Amino acid sequence: MKIGIKRINRVTITSTVVLTAGAVLASGAFASAAQAATAPPAPSIVAKGGFVMNSGTGKALYSKTADTRRSTGSTTKIMTALVVLKQKNVNLKSQVTIQKAYSDYIVSKNASSARLIVGDKVTVGQLLYGLMLPSGCDAAYALADKFGTGKTRDARVKSFIGQMNSTAKSLKLKNTNFDSFDGIGGGKNYSTPRDLTIIAREAMKNSTFRTVVKTKSTKQTVTMKNGGKRVMSWANTNKMLSSYSGAIGVKTGSGPTAKYCLVFAATRNGKTVIGTVLTSTNESTRTADAKKLMDYGFKR
Repeated sequence: MKIGIKRINRVTITSTVVLTAGAVLASGAFASAAQAATAPPAPSIVAKGGFVMNSGTGKALYSKTADTRRSTGSTTKIMTALVVLKQKNVNLKSQVTIQKAYSDYIVSKNASSARLIVGDKVTVGQLLYGLMLPSGCDAAYALADKFGTGKTRDARVKSFIGQMNSTAKSLKLKNTNFDSFDGIGGGKNYSTPRDLTIIAREAMKNSTFRTVVKTKSTKQTVTMKNGGKRVMSWANTNKMLSSYSGAIGVKTGSGPTAKYCLVFAATRNGKTVIGTVLTSTNESTRTADAKKLMDYGFKR
């Protein structure tokens, strides 16, 4: 009798385990199906490339040809600013004298400008505003000249661009290369939506960078050649700061090859999403693309 009882118990226990496991599997399947049913549909964007991640966790939330190399336009300047801010003991109050070469460059390239005046003394901190708000290529040139090394201006600029590429390598970016300090390159200035998002995420760790890129407009007092004072007024080209709740940056870009680009970030209820759209058709579509992707990111 005892042997029989043991056999019955074993059968009963085995059956119970099988039934319990089946119930768990079934409930898991129902949960997965429920999650799939409630997940928001991925948006359709005009831009040829797009990427969004949770900035806090680094988790990818959306991807469209996110690793295809594309021209980046002035979104390149995110790396320009990052390299400056990564300088050892960088002094934001250090003054830079504006050279004629910077204004000549703007004219020759028909480039976006911070309207810097030759002979004025502008601090590094002010140049960062001139770089990121009006997207001043003259400010980018001044920073590259200041923080590159070498006996000639060309050597210093080359050195600075080398620092940009070294920083990209340190971030383990395999699809990014810079041949300019501002995005006006010689055909070898490229990145991807994923890589640019990673660069921006790294830059946003710096409090100075965060302060600059969330600023809608600023007035900066600089010192003229004669010792007098001049007020420079700069407005941010990133209209998302005024049109999207929670927007905190980061940079617009455009160009003949790049078309219209935007690296964007926003925070809501303690969650920050950050992403990039590259090669959109115009300003309105890049903005619409970015808003769709941020809306989607916050729902994920």
